[in-house]
Amino acid sequence: MATIESFTKLGTQERLHRYFSVEFKIKKVNELDRNVTTVSEICREYQVSRASIYRWIYQYSRMRKRQERQIIETKSDTRKLIHLQEELKELERVVGQKQLKIEFLEKMIEIAEQEYGVNIKKKFSSKLSSGTGPTGKSTRTK
Repeated sequence: MATIESFTKLGTQERLHRYFSVEFKIKKVNELDRNVTTVSEICREYQVSRASIYRWIYQYSRMRKRQERQIIETKSDTRKLIHLQEELKELERVVGQKQLKIEFLEKMIEIAEQEYGVNIKKKFSSKLSSGTGPTGKSTRTK
């Protein structure tokens, strides 16, 4: 059986003329079918092009012959999905904390209004005080 070390010692020209046995190809395709390994791992390990691997799959895959399609989610997609779910949980937690803080502050304002008899909450429908708003005079200097 060939080893990784023997492949790395080969030159480019020698790698072009390698021959893999049918049994080897079937074994690697079966590993792909069972999700034991990935196409990129085989490419990296045996220094074979992706096109060659897909040709092997086309020729020797049992799933392809049964007209079944295998969908593989890459590890990076899985990690990204897990990260996004964790981020969503964190954001939901923060929103919950903010909501509690808002409710607490509103209750404090309500208690303070009752205690001191003063309207603390700002009413947005009320008329603006005389110190706010446009004055009609230009503040630009020439």
